[in-house]
Amino acid sequence: MRIAINCRSFLLKNYTGIGRYAYNLVKSLSEIDQKNEYWLYAQKKYFDFKRTIPRVQAENFHVKVDWFGQGLNKILGPVDLYHTPTIETLTFEKAKIVVTVHDLVYKTYPAGHTAQTCETAQKQLTQIVERADRIICCSQSTIHDLQQYFPVKPEQMRLVYQGVDKNVFYPLKDLARAQARADLTRRGIPQSFLLFVGTIEPRKNLQNLLLALSILKKNKAFKSKLVVSGMKGWMVEGLADVIKKFDLTDDVIFPGYVSDEQLRALYNLCDVFVFPSFYEGFGFPIVEAFSCGAAVVTSDVSSCPEIAADGALVVNPYNPDEIAGAVLRLLEDADFKSQLQAKALNRAVSFSFDKTAQETLAVYQEFA
Repeated sequence: MRIAINCRSFLLKNYTGIGRYAYNLVKSLSEIDQKNEYWLYAQKKYFDFKRTIPRVQAENFHVKVDWFGQGLNKILGPVDLYHTPTIETLTFEKAKIVVTVHDLVYKTYPAGHTAQTCETAQKQLTQIVERADRIICCSQSTIHDLQQYFPVKPEQMRLVYQGVDKNVFYPLKDLARAQARADLTRRGIPQSFLLFVGTIEPRKNLQNLLLALSILKKNKAFKSKLVVSGMKGWMVEGLADVIKKFDLTDDVIFPGYVSDEQLRALYNLCDVFVFPSFYEGFGFPIVEAFSCGAAVVTSDVSSCPEIAADGALVVNPYNPDEIAGAVLRLLEDADFKSQLQAKALNRAVSFSFDKTAQETLAVYQEFA
């Protein structure tokens, strides 16, 4: 088969969850499939230095760069199957269509989006349900949401869990751990800290995490800092008010977007990784933290408990006292924390991009 994949979600250097998924899917497919021919579509302007053209060593993978915005139909030519790893307006013709739907956050948490964003996503998903031959969902939670809001046919959907790059996220041994600690210290990260990772936006629930931190501080249960690693998204202005109101200015560190090496160090060295998101389609930070052996507290809503299983403490994300209580339990009970970390590492084994690629290839082969 001639298979085309849209690479737009990982052309930017600082990609987040969907970019990681698309990049690692292509990389893993190139390692397991030497039979099919792949055409990677990349839209880039000549003087756009923020985007990088994907490079794949496998001989059956070819990159098609759309320098002048001519569109998929003109650039790709005839293919048997077109896969877009994220939702988009479908313009490609004369091919089977596969779309990965990561979440329906604009439906389940519309307060975190503009009206225009919600309207565009609604139009795109309506078209996808009508035109896509297969819809890959990254969790049972996403399948449930899709069925709730759209007349999608069960035979259209396939569950394919996403993975974690174990070449990036893994437990550090003694020497590497000491070096990582020294590097974080140079960057102003203290010996003891709580960690949050993700784009800073309302659905990530940082306000209640800050309130939980305030409770721990007030009760003198935690004397160090919270590290919030991630790029600023939208509607973040209220966080500054919460930080000021509860006198947390010196207790929160925002390092911004960090390198993979720094992120691995943060996961390895944090006291507790806290991810109380209101909604996730999959929740990459959960499995990344698991893969590094972190003790994790996450939400009991959307896909979080599905992905976490028994590897994390799950809490009501709307209850700051419950978030604080779970963190405190891990801080005070070393044996319980150690047991949870062992379960986290075991749970991480269930998620790999090799498995994601194998199951995605099986979806492609349905049309062979």
